[in-house]
Amino acid sequence: MEPERYELQEASTYSFPLQRREFLKLAGGGVLVVLLGPSAFAQRTRASQDLPEEVSGWLHIDSQGAVSVFTGKAEVGQNIRTSLAQAVAEELRIPLDSIKMIMADTDRTPYDRGTFGSRTTPYMAPQLRRAAAAAREVLLELAAERWKTETEGLRIEDGAVTDPKSGRKLSLGELTQEKQIDRAISAVGATLTDSSQWKVLGNSHAKVNGREFVTGKHRFTTDLRLPNLHFGKVLRPPAYGARLLTLDDQEARRIEGVRIIRDGDFVGVTAPDPERAEQAANALNVRWETVTHPSDDELFRYLEENSDFDPAQTTPELDQAFNQSRAILETTYTVPYIAHVPLEPRAAVAHWENGRLTVWTGTQRPFGVRSELAGAFGLAETKVRVIVPDTGSGYGGKHTGEAAVEAARLARDSKYPVKLVWTRKEEFTWAYFRPAGVIRVRSGVSREGKLLAWDFQNINSGSAGIESPYLCKARRIEFHRSDSPLRQGSYRALAATANHFARESHLDEIALSVGVDPLDFRLKNLDDERLLAVLRKAAETFDWSNREKKERIGHGIAAGTEKGSYVANCVTVRFEPSTRQLEIEKIVTAYECGAIVNPRHLENQVEGAVLMGLGGALYEAIRFRNGQILNPRLSLYRVPRFSDVPELQTVLINRADLPSAGAGETPIIAIAPALANAIFDATGERCRSLPLRDFHS
Repeated sequence: MEPERYELQEASTYSFPLQRREFLKLAGGGVLVVLLGPSAFAQRTRASQDLPEEVSGWLHIDSQGAVSVFTGKAEVGQNIRTSLAQAVAEELRIPLDSIKMIMADTDRTPYDRGTFGSRTTPYMAPQLRRAAAAAREVLLELAAERWKTETEGLRIEDGAVTDPKSGRKLSLGELTQEKQIDRAISAVGATLTDSSQWKVLGNSHAKVNGREFVTGKHRFTTDLRLPNLHFGKVLRPPAYGARLLTLDDQEARRIEGVRIIRDGDFVGVTAPDPERAEQAANALNVRWETVTHPSDDELFRYLEENSDFDPAQTTPELDQAFNQSRAILETTYTVPYIAHVPLEPRAAVAHWENGRLTVWTGTQRPFGVRSELAGAFGLAETKVRVIVPDTGSGYGGKHTGEAAVEAARLARDSKYPVKLVWTRKEEFTWAYFRPAGVIRVRSGVSREGKLLAWDFQNINSGSAGIESPYLCKARRIEFHRSDSPLRQGSYRALAATANHFARESHLDEIALSVGVDPLDFRLKNLDDERLLAVLRKAAETFDWSNREKKERIGHGIAAGTEKGSYVANCVTVRFEPSTRQLEIEKIVTAYECGAIVNPRHLENQVEGAVLMGLGGALYEAIRFRNGQILNPRLSLYRVPRFSDVPELQTVLINRADLPSAGAGETPIIAIAPALANAIFDATGERCRSLPLRDFHS
């Protein structure tokens, strides 16, 4: 687990032990129930992580031939509902529209660690392909038994088994007759379809439920309605670390239908409609005790001072390499906290019934949130169900279940199902941020432009993407933890964005210091053929060698690899000195992630990541003072707009000979350094801190 997934290392936010009266209600008269302690929870969690060995654990064919496929992965806008359906359709030889994906439901789907780390395509898709291929072979066996013949010569196409010799045909539903396929996948020994024979995979298919989103039929968590549904609000402190001293709720209690729930420092309200819930929350008279916190203007000094980084440390090997270097460059790069800004803020609907808790919520870790709920309420995990409706984005920011736990606590006391929807301000303030970081880089090069020494020290932001792909024998690459003023955690590509910004910016600086073209310098110091391929393809598409040399026009290049895939960006910018306005004219992206599953959606994924990367590169930074977020709304926190979108040219390199890697993260990692390098080319000013705040409208 990468260290920058700080949110997964946190203790539970809430603990709501049952009172004796509540305990007896849930336990039932005369029945003794022993609540699970930590060790028992751990045992139960481990047991629940055993993945099904049988085909039936992953798919089911009904009497009409419709195929239900089960996966614990969550659909948060990356369109894995379509790509995973393609994987099953390919191996089972059935139409894509005959597949129904059952996703992220802890009662119905196999255990899954979560939808993060670009793991769905390289891990879940092969698992579902194996299950579908095994089902295919079992179905052929069933048909052969029915017809008293051999399986050789039989084939499955369009949802039926056919015998070309006799013309006989049986639908898949007729063969299974609603029965489960309980054969072990490994025992069947089915062969996966080679990529050269793909008919469904490798081709562009429309989003399988796209019409529901376009027409508004799809229901997000915020759209769910249950009988007698009530609405909740939670009292938030004015700043990080503030402690509740006094609470006067008399005025709020006068509002009809309102309930006030207090459990330690947790205070919430419920009401029959969201308006009254909001009114009641605003009517609470509260006094807080606050504490002093660092502010954003002292952030990077604070991170360095509160880490174990020692700038005086070195190694004999590095010292020798630096002594042999023609040129030595030492620089520091910084990245701020930034927010995920999901389209859909956190939301949850919670319902208690007969001592069992069901929660609908948008999360990337339904089984993790189930554990969080079980721990918060002292329940066995079998008493908790988490269902994830297709969710409006996450970007690594929806790994924890705060809204789910809060809604469940309000529902338990109010005796009604409760919906809790975080406001945009709450999402900005109480979710976690991409870690801020300080990165110190020192390098040395030979007269020929070869890297001889590489010293790369990352403070706080993380180790993802920290290893350099560039050739250099004398190297020291380290990550240093630090105390963080704000809550921090996973973000799209984790620290690979920060580490690539520092490394790819620094490579340009050291290349130019010895008079070598930035592209040539990279090519000279690489032997990774896949990274070389995207660099050359981006440069060829961009026409790097013939790029226009004009005043106020700048060109930049950057590349990188993360999570098994490869990307390179070339950028053209135009700078107007009188207004210090920057216009991005063109972005070329070359991307390779092994065998391509769905070209159209891969292109969408790549371009979406590049545009999101523009935000972190040019605009985004959390400002804070004394534990308060100063820009907790979109009117104060700048994200890319439609008017910011430049000409995009995306080239996908299909390596059908290689396994497919995930594409949710890597395309974001190289755009910031490519922009910084282009800005230097246009202005002569080197920007080593994100965002590049002096160069945008």
